[in-house]
Amino acid sequence: MQKRIKHIVEENANAISSLLSDKNIELIEKIAQAFVASIKQGGKILVFGNGGSASDSQHLAAELVGRFKKERRAFAAIALTANTSIITALSNDYGYEASFSRQVEALGKKGDVAIGISTSGNAKNVIAAIQKARSLGLTTVILSGKEGGALKSGVDFALLADSKNTPRVQEAHILVIHIICELVEEALS
Repeated sequence: MQKRIKHIVEENANAISSLLSDKNIELIEKIAQAFVASIKQGGKILVFGNGGSASDSQHLAAELVGRFKKERRAFAAIALTANTSIITALSNDYGYEASFSRQVEALGKKGDVAIGISTSGNAKNVIAAIQKARSLGLTTVILSGKEGGALKSGVDFALLADSKNTPRVQEAHILVIHIICELVEEALS
C-alpha cells in the first residue's frame, strides 16, 4: 500500500506541477481576467460539468457568490448542475445532452462567462452547452484533462491538466478553481 500511496502522490505532483508552465500561468491569469471583466460589467459566471466536475462547478459558484478568503460583495455565479428539477425535466423532454445548453440559452447573455468542466473533454452535454454559449456571444472556458477531447477546440480558453487520470485531473482543477477565485476576489475587493 505504501508504494501505491507514493505513486498516487507523485501523479498528483506531476499534474499540479504542469500548471507551473508559462502557458498555463498566463492562461489562468486570462481566465481570471475574463471573470473580473464579466462581473465588473454586471455579468455572471455559468459553470457546469458531470459527476465530480458537477461538484467542482458548485464549489466554484459557492466561492464566488459567498466568499473565498475576504469579506466582499457577492459575485454572480450559477452552477447549472444544482437544480435537479431543471436537469431532470430537460433530460426527460430534450435528452441529457440538452441539460446544460438549455440553461445557458435561458440564463446566458453576451458578457457572461460559461465554464465547462470535463476531465475527458468529451461530455456531450458540456460540449452542447459550450457551443450554445459561443453562439450567444459568451466567453467560453473549459477545464479538462491532458487531451482536452472535443471541447478543446472552439473555446476562448482551454486549460488542460497534464494527466489522463481522472482523479489527478480533478485535483488540478480544484487548485485552478481556487487560484481563479483568489485572483478575482483580490481584483474586485
